[in-house]
Amino acid sequence: MTTPNATPLAAPSAADVQRVLAAELSRPSRLRYTLLLLTSLAGAGVVGALLATEPALPTRTRLALIVLVGIGLSWAAFALWVLRHRRVLLADHAVVASRLAVTFTTIFTLGALAAGIWGGVGTAASLAAALGALMLTVAIVLLVRARRRVRHLSARRQEIERQLAAAQSS
Repeated sequence: MTTPNATPLAAPSAADVQRVLAAELSRPSRLRYTLLLLTSLAGAGVVGALLATEPALPTRTRLALIVLVGIGLSWAAFALWVLRHRRVLLADHAVVASRLAVTFTTIFTLGALAAGIWGGVGTAASLAAALGALMLTVAIVLLVRARRRVRHLSARRQEIERQLAAAQSS
């Protein structure tokens, strides 16, 4: 509902829209992605150092640590991808992050289940699997929301571009 004294907003100019579409990530976003990059590299480095310096680790432990190094390097690659673009990615970064979260929580949940079934860990593994299932549910919800947002933003961008093309041709 509009108030009687409200004035309609002027349509943005083509230059305004192009400036917004080309906008860089905000400083807080860049700092968060830089922090993600550094912490994921540090985590992967610490776990990798443990793997390199402890050759007597059991095979299952070594495999789990290798997976953790891969997860850390994946998050680092994601952060580098976002930072390299240095501009708003039309919410694609949220879809990629959600996919990573779904993948890694699935691995965690399956690993916890396997430890409970074949590893003889019992109750602790069951609790870990339940936590993994909860995290997986949240990750799936975030993925669905991110995909929905990308579809909405893509449709909006196409509409704005269509309006700009029509305005420029007039």
